[in-house]
Amino acid sequence: MPQFRIADAARLLGVSDDTVRRWVDAGALPVQTDASHRKVIDGPALAEFARRHANAAPDPSDVGRSARNRLVGLVTEVITDKVMAQVEMQCGPHRVVSLMSSEAVRELGLAPGVLAVAVIKSTNVVVETPGGTS
Repeated sequence: MPQFRIADAARLLGVSDDTVRRWVDAGALPVQTDASHRKVIDGPALAEFARRHANAAPDPSDVGRSARNRLVGLVTEVITDKVMAQVEMQCGPHRVVSLMSSEAVRELGLAPGVLAVAVIKSTNVVVETPGGTS
């Protein structure tokens, strides 16, 4: 079972080490001691904590969809040519890049600073793990 040191958990959660220590001290995040007597957080407990405390921006579109992966963010860059465009968004800590027609970019009014929702519906999602983990 994977375990994460306080600093690693902080990086994964996007907060400071001190914030993770406060959560541990408050009993919100359980810790154990590893063989080297360092505080570690159990992987499944960290995953559940991350899920419960995720702060996604509210979806402004107010449209029902079957796609569950909806990331609200700001358009940061738009590169267009005559036919195709590349649109980059920053959705919280995630950078999302979409390829679409230049016509769609114009119709949607996409430009840096525009609020948008990246809707991801895919049966082809690649999942990787760091080397050396099993």
